[in-house]
Amino acid sequence: MALLERSEWYDIARSTNWTPTYVEESELFPDLMTGSMGIAVESWEAFDEPYKISYPEYVRVQRDKDAGVYSVKAALERSQMYENADPGWLSVLKLHYSTLALVEYVGMHVQARMVRFGRAPGMRNMATFGMLDESRHTQIQLYFAHEYCAKDRQFDWVHKLLHTNSLAGIAARSGADDLAHSRSAAEIAVMLSFGLETSFTNMQFLGLASDAVEVGDFTFSSLISSIQTDEARHAQIGGSVLRIMIDNGQVAQAQKLVDIAIARAWCMFCVPAGTSMDYGMPLDRRKQSFREFMQEWIFDQFERSLIEMGLSRPWYWDQMIAESQYQHHAYQLAAWFWRPAMSWNPAAGVTHGCRDWLEEKYPGWNDTFGKAWDVIIENLLAGKHELTLPETVPIICNVNQLPICAIPGDGWSVKDHPLDYNGRTYHFNSEIERWVFEQDPTRYRDHLSLSDRLLAGKIVPPDLAGAFKYMGLAPGEMGDDAHGYRWVETYRNNPYERKAA
Repeated sequence: MALLERSEWYDIARSTNWTPTYVEESELFPDLMTGSMGIAVESWEAFDEPYKISYPEYVRVQRDKDAGVYSVKAALERSQMYENADPGWLSVLKLHYSTLALVEYVGMHVQARMVRFGRAPGMRNMATFGMLDESRHTQIQLYFAHEYCAKDRQFDWVHKLLHTNSLAGIAARSGADDLAHSRSAAEIAVMLSFGLETSFTNMQFLGLASDAVEVGDFTFSSLISSIQTDEARHAQIGGSVLRIMIDNGQVAQAQKLVDIAIARAWCMFCVPAGTSMDYGMPLDRRKQSFREFMQEWIFDQFERSLIEMGLSRPWYWDQMIAESQYQHHAYQLAAWFWRPAMSWNPAAGVTHGCRDWLEEKYPGWNDTFGKAWDVIIENLLAGKHELTLPETVPIICNVNQLPICAIPGDGWSVKDHPLDYNGRTYHFNSEIERWVFEQDPTRYRDHLSLSDRLLAGKIVPPDLAGAFKYMGLAPGEMGDDAHGYRWVETYRNNPYERKAA
């Protein structure tokens, strides 16, 4: 018997809403979990997924992807990529895997919530495939990273990081849990699928896939490219949900969810994407700066998506554009300075050539961040290594859980943006994070940042050594300069000379 074309049966097969008889519909689909916002079921049934795929097709495509990725891995087993790789690139791998591999597992739970509580049949169908996607992404990244554990103990933190109270672990959990673990199905679709996956994961995965090819790490490039093709498919859930919200008078709520999501995603990806592209990537292999990637993937393409959707740019859009000029530089400097608190070895990335490149891509870098590095270099050359290490934990933002930092230099712009709420003072890196807190204070009010925990007596002894123990970092795992400070000697008889503007 001839098989029907998918177009002849797909819409009928995925129309799986029904009228319950044993329980009330409100009990089967409680609004707390669905986030239906009073929109009628009939309106939700207008959900139309751009990517239409059947289960047999899905299995076949995924099988071919896995076959391709594992074949590349097998073919390059003896390539000695690890042994020959620049130490900065190895730190990029550690940072990517440890902050994102288990976040994919969080994504599996997110998709499962949409499978169960999504009001649109098509949404539930797409989320089923998305759940399988995220499970695959978790497993394959953990598997690929595991082979390096025998060579470097820090790779064990790929699986360990999110289970610890390390500075990076707390920050990664904070962002992922906010967007994923405590939202309704509709909110998840908008905030995670549209706000994060349609924009920032594109930048992270496509950008690093390109960089991996440049450094000759074809296994990693093949891996994350295969992941991104999945992300591009199930990320479309968010756009369809947004259209239903907008068409049914929920424009203000849609705008608010998107604004919060972009703010949280920006903080989440500023570190792994920004520091990797502009500092971890070997200089002779860099193609674009993080700022240029942001311009292409966020400020241009994602802005067009917002406008086409009928939404406005977030109120802080211009400020975020300004932050893309400096914020990841500040985080990189913070990560290097607090390197013993990292589970990877941050690359300084400030050789003479690197500084020329940074100044070209970010005019004014040498007169701001460069001056801070001048002090570090001077201390290292003088043998005062201890002056380049922290004495206590940094002041942490109560929303993004990252150090409060900005532009150093003569006109220091590092500024706390505090807020008093219910007798407690909260601290924020910018007006953006403070605004996020103000949208739903009960969501964030009880969480303690790492610096809050130190002051609350939860870290014993209440000093830096106690903090490292609290984070779970052991000798051999604590971070240090990726290149073993070899770059410092290039300055001993050859100080950096700033070029005239």
